[in-house]
Amino acid sequence: MNTQAVIIGGTSGMGKATAELLLKDGIEVIIVGRNTPKLKAAQQELAAYGTVHTIAADLYSDKNVETLREILSSNYSNIKYLVNAAGYFNPKAFLDHTKEDYNMYLGLNKAIFFVTQTIAQQMKNNGGGSIVNIGSMWAKQSVKA
Repeated sequence: MNTQAVIIGGTSGMGKATAELLLKDGIEVIIVGRNTPKLKAAQQELAAYGTVHTIAADLYSDKNVETLREILSSNYSNIKYLVNAAGYFNPKAFLDHTKEDYNMYLGLNKAIFFVTQTIAQQMKNNGGGSIVNIGSMWAKQSVKA
């Protein structure tokens, strides 16, 4: 059975680059994203390096998150790596943020929390693993705040 890695937000940027590195090391990758065309494009590109699975899920939907958790628990039994690279980035002045903006951040954080919990339980059952959380776009794009 191949070692597996889940990458939340692996269709672009750091998540996709991490997927490529893991695939080159012989690790099977499961990419989670909400944009189906981007998922298919990433899968086609990355398949040159190894086995890539994709799961379409809108992390802002509680129902989608629960379905994702069920899929990961039922269909992938050897997850040793998790990379949380999904993000919500809406640069604007602090005083201009709305409740809707705040709820977007909270929704994504809640989804990542519970998906991570599901995978961490699987890792615990399988003797361990590694979790990496990529937490901010601020390192990539400077914004006067």
